[in-house]
Amino acid sequence: MKHIIILGDGMADLPVERLGGKTLLQYASKPMMDQLAKEGRCGRLITIPEGFQPGSEVANTAILGYDLNKVYEGRGPLEAASIGYEMADDDLALRCNIINLQDGKIITHNGGNLETEDARLLIDYLNETLAKPINERVGFEQVKFITGIQYRHLLVIKGGNKHVTCAPPHDHPNEEWRQLLVKPEVSSNDALGHGAHATLTPEETAELLNELILKSQELLPKHPYNQAKAAKGERQANSIWPWSGGYRPSMETLMQQYPDIKSGTVISAVDLIRGIGHYAGLKIVEVEGATGLADTNYEGKAQAAIEALEHDDFVFLHVEASDEAGHDGDLELKLKTIENLDRRLITPIYQHIMQMKEPVCIAVLPDHLTPVELRIHVGKPVPFLFWYKGITPDEVQQYDEVSCVSGSYGLLKLQEFMTEFMKISM
Repeated sequence: MKHIIILGDGMADLPVERLGGKTLLQYASKPMMDQLAKEGRCGRLITIPEGFQPGSEVANTAILGYDLNKVYEGRGPLEAASIGYEMADDDLALRCNIINLQDGKIITHNGGNLETEDARLLIDYLNETLAKPINERVGFEQVKFITGIQYRHLLVIKGGNKHVTCAPPHDHPNEEWRQLLVKPEVSSNDALGHGAHATLTPEETAELLNELILKSQELLPKHPYNQAKAAKGERQANSIWPWSGGYRPSMETLMQQYPDIKSGTVISAVDLIRGIGHYAGLKIVEVEGATGLADTNYEGKAQAAIEALEHDDFVFLHVEASDEAGHDGDLELKLKTIENLDRRLITPIYQHIMQMKEPVCIAVLPDHLTPVELRIHVGKPVPFLFWYKGITPDEVQQYDEVSCVSGSYGLLKLQEFMTEFMKISM
């Protein structure tokens, strides 16, 4: 039996008064998901281990069956793997957003929906005007920026110490950014021996990162891209914001953990998810027109998954759109992303699977909640469903946060999801 996980990032939500007290999954038109829930078996899943922030890097790693206490190193190293940057032992890699600040507050975590082509110009500019002078002062190539996708980029600090506290910008919309600057976790003497080949103390690392943030706010508004944005009255990409740093992780592949998986594929527009897939031993498939936003190429991603199922045992298909709409607080857009996921992606995959000779088990779930009225990640349990031809259904009649409470799987925790999923075989 083959297995496919279809993950709608941030798709789950809280009850919304404007929707009559329903969640978006309860309110949206999603006949395919409801059919799979009715014909399959459901439950809920805790995706965030105790002591961890409810980020996608944490939740998706746990969903794939990994113990975060053993393998977690933050988003930075995962995204480095995705974009092809081979980390050295003394590299501290941090996710580096280019964000929008106004009136002393974080307005958006995405720099006004920055496109990759424009971001590349800004990253090149930062390497020349920001990283280069820093390197001349502190050491050869100690700091470098690496282009990722859209607003999601990489900052590498040679010899940096990971024991610093960095605020994820998507968790702090409309908050004062100065209160969120980087802070050391522990004293220098306690932390220097904790990781890889750090030559900087936590205090020195925090000081360097804050210097980069502040100087970026002087430089970025001077770039022609932002000057053109300002002239139009549009949001500028006017500050970097590094966070979730770590060293190169050590992870077993899924093939080493689950004997039934001989080969697998990850499909996502997001560097983070591709990085997790890379360390999990999955092939990374890029889909033209896959953006990570509501305008993503649903049909193209569905077709990529269909083609992967022809030759692989395992497919992890990730769609970011609902999460971005939730962070923007856009209720109508998030509803649309859920309905598009159902109609334009899950439905054609289901139709193809019905014609396949080899049975396929489908799982559908989000990684965490991204409530439109809060605009941040929330680490509550998420609903999930399992479906394959011939499964004995439980009593759940539709797929949503409330209905799945009565599912036969009850409440699973972390790695239990992948264990139960891979138990299903014929």
